[in-house]
Amino acid sequence: MKIVIVGSGGRLGAALVREYQGKFDVTSFNHEQLDLANQNQTRDNLSPLEFDVLINCAAMTNVDLCEQEIERAFAINAEGPQLLARICRDKNAKMIHFSTDYVFDGEKREPYTESDVAKPIGVYGESKRTGEKLVLQTQDRHLVVRVSWVFGPDRPSFIDAMIKRAREEEQINAIADKWSAPSYTSDIAEMLPRVWSRRALAPDGPGAGHLQGVLHFSNSGQCSWQEYAQHAIDCCHRLNIPLKAKTVGALKLADMKNWVARRPVYSVLSSAKYTQLIGTTPRSWRDVVSDYIERSYSKK
Repeated sequence: MKIVIVGSGGRLGAALVREYQGKFDVTSFNHEQLDLANQNQTRDNLSPLEFDVLINCAAMTNVDLCEQEIERAFAINAEGPQLLARICRDKNAKMIHFSTDYVFDGEKREPYTESDVAKPIGVYGESKRTGEKLVLQTQDRHLVVRVSWVFGPDRPSFIDAMIKRAREEEQINAIADKWSAPSYTSDIAEMLPRVWSRRALAPDGPGAGHLQGVLHFSNSGQCSWQEYAQHAIDCCHRLNIPLKAKTVGALKLADMKNWVARRPVYSVLSSAKYTQLIGTTPRSWRDVVSDYIERSYSKK
């Protein structure tokens, strides 16, 4: 199977390239090689290729910067994915486009399902939601996968920053009144091949079409940033990884005076549809964080 991965310089794209090389025929592009804001460059890179699946991990993800550079945010997060979807349609290839929990307003207090109405409250979420719509309107066999709080070994993330601070400071803090669920890049990489070859479930049983539309995937459970960080710190201490800090203090969203964009307070994604389709429940967020820290930090 021939796979193209766009956004290979990012945390998720790098993980997919690493996991799939040797298993599939992989061609990848980082931001320098393929900038979604540059449609001519995108066409020039992809038009000569033949492939079965294109996975788009590229995005403008700096939430505050999106508020300041609105045109660029929509060029990368909406218009670029639309062009990718059209190229895939013309090549009869499947596109898997990654999106975000930030398409929701955060007013709900139970996990968001794929049927919940998306109501972004910032430019980042709005640009990503527009990208979802444009991709799905272009070809009905394309798939949008929403993930949240992506972390993994290829690029530093929130918990890496917290561990770094815990090595240097005795007291660290994290926001305690915002909830979602981490998504481990290794688990996303394992999930995708199951998804792109899966037949869709029709209302009355297995359907004839490929899995399409929107799918949520994150590791099971939910947590605040404070809980997320505290568990990571606890794992480090259990593995005798030297840290100065032992506990993570609580901050409030209202304390973040320097933030430009509004963030959804609650954006936990339900993976019930995935579990129904595949027959497997994603690992718990606590288990994958423990796994990540043991693999990435215990030998350092």
